[in-house]
Amino acid sequence: MAVPDLKVPAALARVLGKLPATPPAWGMVRMLNLLAARGVLPVDHGLLAGRQFCIRVLDAGISLHFASDGSRFVSSSADTPHDLLLAANLTDFARLMLREEDPDTLFFNRRLRIEGDTELGLTVKNLLDSVDWQNTPLARFMAV
Repeated sequence: MAVPDLKVPAALARVLGKLPATPPAWGMVRMLNLLAARGVLPVDHGLLAGRQFCIRVLDAGISLHFASDGSRFVSSSADTPHDLLLAANLTDFARLMLREEDPDTLFFNRRLRIEGDTELGLTVKNLLDSVDWQNTPLARFMAV
């Protein structure tokens, strides 16, 4: 199933941008830790320990801040400077997760912005490429 080329409506983005980012960040951290515990996300927290991340969904107006404490992912404050920023529209993040697009294509087409530590960015890109999304709830959507 191809992800349609949609954008979050501006009115909705204005509302989402005013909501606290902590609950969605907690949900994302919970999902990442669950995927890691099930072996779907083959993360080496030794490589990520103490590093701060920001996922920015551009068209939704939200930013999710999290870190690795060396053994798991934890949410972090927006005030903490991030080591790596990944920014894209919601559609492009969906395409990335559903493997309709790879991170390199999105990056070179200027639809995925990666800022910060280059080596850390490459580590995260390789981690995303290694995930077997067939073992996640996204597999339901991929099979359609």
